[in-house]
This record gives sequence, C-alpha cells and structure tokens, in this order.
Amino acid sequence: MEKEKISNNELKALGINAVEVLVNFSRVANGLLKHNVMNKPEILANLEALIDDPMPYTLKKGGKFKNLAEDVIALRKEGKFVKQERSNFKLKEEIVDFPVWGLEQIEVGALSQMRTAVQLPIAVAGALMPDAHQGYGLPIGGVLATTANTIIPFAVGVDIACRMCLSIFDLPAETLDTETDKLKNLLVDHTYFGMGCTTKSYFDSSLFDSKTWGETKIIRSLKDKAYAQLGTSGTGNHFVEWGELTLGEGALNDIPAGKYLALLSHSGSRGFGGAIADHYSRIAMTKTKLPGEAKHLAWLDLDKDEGQEYWIAMNLAGEYASANHHEIHNKIARALGLRPIMMIENHHNFAWKEQLADGTEVMVHRKGATPAGEGVLGIIPGSMSAPGFLVRGKGHTPSINSASHGAGRAMSRSAAFKTLDRAVVAADLVDKRITLLGSDLDEAPMAYKNIHAVMAAQHDLVDVLAKFEPRIVRMADAREKPED
Repeated sequence: MEKEKISNNELKALGINAVEVLVNFSRVANGLLKHNVMNKPEILANLEALIDDPMPYTLKKGGKFKNLAEDVIALRKEGKFVKQERSNFKLKEEIVDFPVWGLEQIEVGALSQMRTAVQLPIAVAGALMPDAHQGYGLPIGGVLATTANTIIPFAVGVDIACRMCLSIFDLPAETLDTETDKLKNLLVDHTYFGMGCTTKSYFDSSLFDSKTWGETKIIRSLKDKAYAQLGTSGTGNHFVEWGELTLGEGALNDIPAGKYLALLSHSGSRGFGGAIADHYSRIAMTKTKLPGEAKHLAWLDLDKDEGQEYWIAMNLAGEYASANHHEIHNKIARALGLRPIMMIENHHNFAWKEQLADGTEVMVHRKGATPAGEGVLGIIPGSMSAPGFLVRGKGHTPSINSASHGAGRAMSRSAAFKTLDRAVVAADLVDKRITLLGSDLDEAPMAYKNIHAVMAAQHDLVDVLAKFEPRIVRMADAREKPED
C-alpha cells in the first residue's frame, strides 16, 4: 500500500513557489505526517492559516510550525513570498429552496450541506437525489447549477468522472450457473484493484496520443502515472461484476426482451483524477475565501488560467475514466471470445455546460448523480447483493435533468465495521447466490440504502428499462484503504 504524502503540487496550491521555501514546507509537512503527529487535512489547514497570518505560529514555544512562520515573515520583509490575494464572499442571506427526492431517507448533514451550496453567490439552482449522504462541500447525490463561467472542484468530487459501464452479451443468463468458474477466473485474470495498482498490458492505449496530455504542467507530471494505471480500478465501492440482465420488451432497439449475461463496472479516473482534484481544490480555496461552512465549495473562474486548466484536466479525466472501463470490458470480452452486443456508460462525478429550461446557461455539477436528460441512458447500481437498473432519463426540469447514482450509503464505513455481523453478511450473499471476490464489511449490502425505495422515490426522473442482478462480484481486497 502506498504511503500517504503531501505533494509539492499541494503545497504550491497554497502559494508556495520558491524552491527553498517549498523544500522546507515539504520537510515539515511530511515529517508530521510520517510520525502521525497530525493527519493530512490538519497539516494543510495549518499551513494555509500560517501563510495567511504567520504571527500566531511564532508565539507558540516549541510549535511544529514556528520556524516556517518565521521564514515567511522574514521573506515578506524582503518583499518576497507576497500573500496571495483572495476574494471574500458572503453567502446569500435569503432562504433558498431546492427540491429533494426521498427526503425521509436522507440524513440531516446532507440537507444542511445542500442548503449551504444553494446559498453560494454563484448558485443558480440545486437539487438533492434520494441516495444523498454527507460528503465534502457538496453532498454525495447533490446537483448544483452555478453561473456559466464558474466551476467548483469539490462539487465535482475527488474521483473525477467516476462512472458506470455495462456490457450486454448475447449469451443466456444461465451462463452464470453453467460457466461460474470460467467467469470468475476472467475477473481474477483481467481486473486490477487497489491504491496505486498498475498493469503492464493494454488493449488500447491510444488516448495517450492526445496532445491534451501536454497542455499543463500538472497534467504532464501525471501522464506516466495515468498510463501505468490504465485499465485498473480503485478501492471502496469500485467493482467489476458479472450479473443477470433482465430486459423488457422494446426497452432497447435491436435487442429482444430476455435475460442476458452482462458485465458491470464502477470506477473513475484513479490517481490522475485524485491528484487533479487535490491540486485545483486547494487553488480554489486559496483564491476564493468563503465562510467556514462553505469553504470546500470554493470555485474557480473559467475566465482565468486556473479555471481553464481545471476544465481541461477534468475533461481529460473523463476521457481517461472511460478508457479505463473500455480496457476492462474489452480485455474480458476478448478472453470470453465474444463481443458485447451493446455497451452503455455514464459519468456521475462531473460538471457539464448546460442550459436550464428558461435558457439560462449554467455549469451543472453532479456529485454522485446520474445525468437524466430526456432519452439519456444511465446505470444506477444497488449493492453487491441488490439489483441495479438500466434507466432512461425523463428530462425532469426541477431535478436539473438528474437522478441518483446508486443506492447511497445508509451508514459510514466505520459504523459498518462496528455494527455489522460478518456471519449475517455471508448468509445474505449465500442466499442471493453471490460469489464475492475481495471487499469487506464497509461495503456490505446492509451499509447501503434500500435500492427499491430509492428507485421508487425517483419514478418521475427515470424510466427503468432493465434490471441487473449481480452474481459474481470483484472488489478491492479487504486490506485496501478506501478511496473516497
């Protein structure tokens, strides 16, 4: 497992550019992290506060940041390391309404976060999906439309362009019972999970011929890492699984109603997207000063360099996330000896330039929400033992053309470890005929909301075309630390 570090890019985002200063900050920050004196968010928060006002840190005898603070003061006396200008913004004072689906199953924290989000001065409209739960800044399951020239990195999410991908094969669902070992081995042989995991064999790496990989310094610095992780999946709730797809009459053109073998995957842009999110969220929080409860909703201006850089990087992360899924599906299809008759995919951590019903141009952030414009296909998974659904969007205006991205967590990971019984989880998997490879209690079905209740709460947002029932599920090994 990779050791957590505070990168130079994260420090530069705080306004630290001089090489000598950067070295000193990195030494102190990573020393504190290595020796478990503070966690990463605490260290970065202290460094950010120190840069704003170093004086208090010089007064504490034996303080961990005293020497750095004194260095900053000395440099400023020399006219160096000038404090970055910030724009200070207040939240709207009026109470702003937003529609909520499945209110009875949404925690107070998520509602509070969404309420803060729609009070941003740049907010135009918001909506909360029935799988919503508390996150950083915008809640998971939150949809936020902002003015067209603004974008909020934390409202896109840390795992940029996390997405779903479904391949339908012209094989009967009974293949899951007659060829169980073969299908299981295909997952074992052609999927790779975990923080920092890599693979050396590629089906199609042509995305890396794109000139966009040379657009900015941070993209260039991450290209090799992204290439090494092409076709791999993360930890936490990321999965690749075989299942039974039950398709209704006339649901999809050219595919008759019936039960099919299908492959479903969920993952995103790996370390590349995570580093981009980290870098630009820090820049946004440095440039845009907001009240404490809204600080993670700091935005970038698309009319400025950092906004354009993030836009380019986010869209590249979207292409990369799609390529990751295609690698997985194509490798497995090749080993199976059969091409899928259809592949369907969608993002659910992204920002899109769209128009509201009245023609207003906006930036729509969907953090854990599925695009559901009229006629748009999407996939909403349940859990490892609960069905997922292939859906078609209805283009419902109040939801900003969105739907849930899954069942949504009913409890935190730590609560799952404390309260769930392994024997009960194992019995549930046996009862549902699920073969599980990897995972742990934090991803148990009981840690998630009831997917049927979630789907019922959004019947006005999507039409259900097909049901996917998981049978052979591959996830990261239990020892892996989840990627949020």
